[in-house]
Amino acid sequence: MMRVLVTGAAGFIGSHLSHALLQTGYRVVGLDNLNDYYDVALKKSRLSKLEGKEGFSFVQMDLADREGMAQLFAEESFDVVANMAAQAGVRYSIDHPHAYADSNLVGFLNVLEGCRQQQIKHLVYASSSSVYGANKDMPFSVNDVVDHPISLYAATKKSNELMAHAYAHLYRVPMTGLRFFTVYGPWGRPDMAYFKFVKAISSGQPIDVYNHGKMKRDFTYIDDVIEAVCRVLVKPPLSSGEEAPYKLYNIGNHHPETLMDFIKAIEDSLGLKAQINMLPMQAGDVPETYADVSDLMRDVGFKPDTPMKEGVQKFVEWYRSYYDA
Repeated sequence: MMRVLVTGAAGFIGSHLSHALLQTGYRVVGLDNLNDYYDVALKKSRLSKLEGKEGFSFVQMDLADREGMAQLFAEESFDVVANMAAQAGVRYSIDHPHAYADSNLVGFLNVLEGCRQQQIKHLVYASSSSVYGANKDMPFSVNDVVDHPISLYAATKKSNELMAHAYAHLYRVPMTGLRFFTVYGPWGRPDMAYFKFVKAISSGQPIDVYNHGKMKRDFTYIDDVIEAVCRVLVKPPLSSGEEAPYKLYNIGNHHPETLMDFIKAIEDSLGLKAQINMLPMQAGDVPETYADVSDLMRDVGFKPDTPMKEGVQKFVEWYRSYYDA
């Protein structure tokens, strides 16, 4: 039975991934520090759906705990690692930079060291479409030069990619980075715009829409993301001569939607009309994201394709059920 470490197991993507891996028959050790960046009760609710399931165990620990992480890797003998933990959020990084250094840099280094020391068969880690920063070429390709991040969050994610490549090259540990594009769906993160929109519209409150609504996002439904991660996890990149066993993939819907169309889908699902405050662009934000997923399709035979309206409807149904709204 394959043993998998899933970091960020109480998080949005990490909890969904843990469920999927358990259903496949893997043994999953979930790790999370349960920080209060957003509602801890939601994290604990996600976790409660996992605890008690056969093959799952939970460790509450911070990735930045160097000794604790080393001990965990030494004791558990993981086959593969899915590092979904990170300090998330573009705007939060502007006011809380040290949280990103601790989790996304120091914490990620501890994960890399654990993988090196135990010669893990494959590390798959969460990167972000934020790394594309000020890039203007569309769609975003993993072959693009991404040297112009416009937020510290994006800079830490790009740093993760560089650190992982160095470890893959030096120690021949296969590593794959996944650049996620605006992941949404049931059990999502309350700091994400779509979550805030549903909450505000449901309670008759106005919503803030930045860049006067002139935004486009490659909204990617959570089930598609998990399918992609599971397929990548069992396909580690191979080492070829001097080339490191290292890959990057975009995980996106390859179909950007306007923010106003997304809001319209929320309105339709709720049966309510939004009160909208149009505001200028926020610092650290980008006007458009659009994923080229040709590499993902070629290598694992899958690309996200859940229609936006279908995904929004499923999120609204979950929201109303969870919050009794």
